[in-house]
Amino acid sequence: MAKLKTGRHTSALKVARQAVKHRWRNATAKDGAKELTKELLAAVSKKDAAKAKELLPQVMSVWSRIGRRNVVHHAMASRKIARLSKAVLRISAK
Repeated sequence: MAKLKTGRHTSALKVARQAVKHRWRNATAKDGAKELTKELLAAVSKKDAAKAKELLPQVMSVWSRIGRRNVVHHAMASRKIARLSKAVLRISAK
């Protein structure tokens, strides 16, 4: 690729490159959170309290991290954590 002359739109090109990286990183983080959540929900549906209790801290950590980094809205992450915690509590109480 030929070297661009410095001008006004070089910064716009850099922002576009950064956006691609951020989109990739955010998608990867969301996918990881969703995979862990599916594992936890599978354990909850099987009523496997030990496995669910083991996975819950990991799931909570991932969701709070992506909420803090604005990958997802912080309130949505908080709501997700609350609902998953409630589900695990429900099966462990029985």
